[in-house]
Amino acid sequence: MEKATFAGGCFWCMVKPFVEWDGIHKVTSGYMGGTLKNPTYEQVKTGESGHLEVVEIEFDPSVFPYDKLLEIFWMQIDPTDDGGQFHDRGEQYKTAIFYYNEDQKLIAEKSKKNLAESNRFNKPIVTEILKASEFYPAEDYHQDYYKKEAEHYQEDRKRSGRDEFIQNHWE
Repeated sequence: MEKATFAGGCFWCMVKPFVEWDGIHKVTSGYMGGTLKNPTYEQVKTGESGHLEVVEIEFDPSVFPYDKLLEIFWMQIDPTDDGGQFHDRGEQYKTAIFYYNEDQKLIAEKSKKNLAESNRFNKPIVTEILKASEFYPAEDYHQDYYKKEAEHYQEDRKRSGRDEFIQNHWE
């Protein structure tokens, strides 16, 4: 098993795209990137903890390779927005790819370069590629939120503009 960690704005919207693929064993919402130990949602949502909302994915690379995870990731975000994602604004909602080893770093850099050169977007790709730091799982009520609070999840996604953006840029 390997791990991949992605920040794509609100972590509620970043779980579902990854969960139902063969080779992906677990997707956990959480926090990464800051210096605060054991941050809470209340601390992270202020934007002052340094942490980003992330999803940590445990996967079998022989079944589902890392570059395929990156393809899914790019299609969930606006990689040109450095102020957050969709209606979620602030440092805690910025996008990032956290790598665990040099192979992941190189694959992520190549993926970002390919996206930039594709001319799919008319602005620079600002998603950062950062060394993974300690991952802190989010509180239980955030885990699998799209299932636990399906109606609220759907309403939040619709209101955010994420689905419209994805449809306009990827479908």
